[in-house]
Amino acid sequence: MVVSRRMMYLGAAALLSSGAVFLTQQWLQGQLSQATASARAGAAPAAAEAQVLVAAQALPPGTILKPSHVRWQAWPADAPTAGYLTSAASGPAQIAGAVVRGELQPGQPLTTTGVVQPGDRSFLAAVLKPGHRAVTVNVSAASGVAGFIFPGDRVDLVLSRRIGDDRHVSETVLTDVRVVGIDQRVANEKQEVVVPQTATLEVTPKQAEIVALMPELGKLSLSLRSLATDAGEGVPRHAVSRTWDSEATGLAAPRPAAPTNARPVRRPAASVVVVRGNTVSTVGGAE
Repeated sequence: MVVSRRMMYLGAAALLSSGAVFLTQQWLQGQLSQATASARAGAAPAAAEAQVLVAAQALPPGTILKPSHVRWQAWPADAPTAGYLTSAASGPAQIAGAVVRGELQPGQPLTTTGVVQPGDRSFLAAVLKPGHRAVTVNVSAASGVAGFIFPGDRVDLVLSRRIGDDRHVSETVLTDVRVVGIDQRVANEKQEVVVPQTATLEVTPKQAEIVALMPELGKLSLSLRSLATDAGEGVPRHAVSRTWDSEATGLAAPRPAAPTNARPVRRPAASVVVVRGNTVSTVGGAE
């Protein structure tokens, strides 16, 4: 009987101990949840990140921007963004056609003062590379590749002229020249095909003199280069490619008349007949 009572006491003590442990754990979890909620409520909300337009690749001065040249970059809201392009109105599509004033490295933010928009003053001057000039030439549907030349393309300059009275020749005078404007446009975001009347080219001072002289020598045409062609920076190379009329038609070139070795005809000297009475004599003439 005594043993049974002891077992009952031990079981009751064990139950009471387990209940106390369980209640203690529940109380601690409740206190921890309240402390966590209070900490979250008292903490400042996380700062939202801004979106800044940055260069997607290295961009040298004078680059005419395309959507692929830039990208959005997350920027801390508490970091300074004054002057950066952050609004949706300055997105990659809207910035196309603008020109970079100075060199940009990948990831460097674009600024409102670092790019020049089409229509702004000195826009064309910002397009030109240092030490280069802009010259304008007259073109037509035939000489201007039927309007398929756009600002930013590169062309060769071909001169066709007459040599002497009966010979014609065409030659590539300048190679890999950048087109910076068509008519009075320096950008064509819609890539509309319009037959131009003029083309503005980026050349060196020496090349500007060559281009100015070519219309006086003959007919000037533009030859569009592939985008995959290695750049030659428009170096003037005389007789880079020259084609004579005989090569174009397959006809032999006219030969000059052979020199003659015939002796000149000797004309007889003039003679005078003299009559004296019944005497007649001749003075001068062939002997």
